[in-house]
Amino acid sequence: MTDAENPRPRPNRRAPFQSLRWRLMLLVALSLIPLIAMTVAVGVRERTNALSAARDSLQRLANLAAANEAQSLESATQILRDLSSVPAVVDVEAGCPGVLADILAKNTDYVNFGLIAMNGDVVCSAVKSSAPVNLGDRLHFKRAVAERRFIAGNYVFGRVIQKHTVNLTYPVIKNNVVVGVLFAALDLTELDKFVDTVQLPPGAVLWTLDEEGAVISHRPDPAGWFGKKLLEPVRRAASIDGAPTSFADTDGIRRLYASSKVGPLTLSNYTVLIGVPESAILDGARRDQNLLLAGLAATLILAALVAWWGGNVLVVRRVRRLANTADQIASGSLTTRTGMRHGGEEIGDLARSLDRMAGSLETRGAERDAAAAQLLKADARKDEFLALLGHELRNPLSPISAGARLLTMAPGDAATVIRTAAMIDRQVDHMSRLVDDLMDVSRIARGLIELERTRVDMRTVVEQAVEQISPQCAKKHQQLDVRLPETACMVDGDHKRLVQVAGNLLANASRYTPEHGQLTVTLSCVDQRVVMAVADDGIGMAADLVPQVFDLYAQAERGPERSQGGLGLGLALVKNLVQLHGGLVKADSAGVGRGSTFTVALPQVGVWHSLPDPIVRSDAN
Repeated sequence: MTDAENPRPRPNRRAPFQSLRWRLMLLVALSLIPLIAMTVAVGVRERTNALSAARDSLQRLANLAAANEAQSLESATQILRDLSSVPAVVDVEAGCPGVLADILAKNTDYVNFGLIAMNGDVVCSAVKSSAPVNLGDRLHFKRAVAERRFIAGNYVFGRVIQKHTVNLTYPVIKNNVVVGVLFAALDLTELDKFVDTVQLPPGAVLWTLDEEGAVISHRPDPAGWFGKKLLEPVRRAASIDGAPTSFADTDGIRRLYASSKVGPLTLSNYTVLIGVPESAILDGARRDQNLLLAGLAATLILAALVAWWGGNVLVVRRVRRLANTADQIASGSLTTRTGMRHGGEEIGDLARSLDRMAGSLETRGAERDAAAAQLLKADARKDEFLALLGHELRNPLSPISAGARLLTMAPGDAATVIRTAAMIDRQVDHMSRLVDDLMDVSRIARGLIELERTRVDMRTVVEQAVEQISPQCAKKHQQLDVRLPETACMVDGDHKRLVQVAGNLLANASRYTPEHGQLTVTLSCVDQRVVMAVADDGIGMAADLVPQVFDLYAQAERGPERSQGGLGLGLALVKNLVQLHGGLVKADSAGVGRGSTFTVALPQVGVWHSLPDPIVRSDAN
């Protein structure tokens, strides 16, 4: 059909908003909605992530501050423990105040050290008191006596020293009896110094509360908060054992709070709280969200420009080019190509498909020729096989016919009858084997082979196959070495068919090995597989024949060896039978004249512990 008969339709003029460029612009406009939704979602996620990261950082900060304060309490514990072993102190000797005063001078974080008798009286103190002091009503004294361990007391305003302190007490025990309590009055202004190394963000606050919720440390302005009870939300945050929480603080600012206990309960019941304004936490997220909005606006503008320009240059022109190429291919110009670069995008893929289609159409004729050549080759191999089959079937018929004539000519000669009958029996047996092989191939091809599976020791399989092939080896004076392991190599299979596999491999090796040649069959158990290898030093195989050696009729290409008999079905049967047993078979040869090795691997069953050195048996026939 000519172009005049089928003219190429001219493109219709479309309304502006029906063109591809305008549709791309419309898609960009519609993309505004999901982009805005995504920006909002990203903003919410950034806020959530910022709070999550702040919680982790804030918790680590609270843990650090609590660890610093715990260090000061552990130092006090060590001092009091050391004092409990000083006789001048625990025995309240005359030098006791001097010893305590010396300790106080060396530890400026404390405002007093002393010893409390069991009746509550302070019997020895580093700071002299104008009147007797009894601390029997103090909870820290009672707990130290009752619990017989170091106790960190609650906030107290010292009666003698008139300072904000916490009393740290340690029992003095003699002969497993508490005889007194040592105390150290820790200056709260000094306690606050232990958290000076903790860098707090702007607007953040740090509290340390005793067991009753009284403030014993605060940043900033610690002096204005000592001893005060906090509002319920802050105290509740101190009692929460878990993730940081957020609430409005005493100054009305909403802060995110994290808390941490000062050491284990055996050290203190103090709690450190750190609160950071949420506004400071979310400033970064807000800046990121503003950047996202600015980027969104810039992206929309740029996308509109790209849609207009790219729709014309990158899409419309290329689509028209593809359409022209498709028209030329459809008209029969199979050498036409798009000439476009095949990229990773859709139009490039379409161009690649068009070029491939043209190339495949161009090579179709060559492929048809190649297929015809293959069919001719297969037909020739079939004809050659049929000729070989006729030759193999005719060979035994001639001796049988001659034997029949001999029997009619000398019916009374017993020796002649015996020899002739034996000859006829051999030829009939040969024909039976040929027919059996043909029938086996037919059954396997039609899936009619049924295996009678039992547990089979492959050693007996090899031995029976060797017994079958020994006469053939003896006839050609070949050396047959059999290497079997001492332990059983069990497989799940058909004993008769496995003997057929081993026999075919041995017969094949003997057939293509010259007289006085060497045959070796080796059986072993390796990696849960039973491996049988049949090697010979015969004529070998060319490299191009090795991949085809298990194909039907492969023997037809081995030329001079046809005189050895066989139809080329033995190895094909081996391959199919081994596959039916779930195994693998392969052939190897170093080249023509350098022998061949056929290896069969079958799944092993049963238990096999170790493989000793193989037993080598040599059958020199």
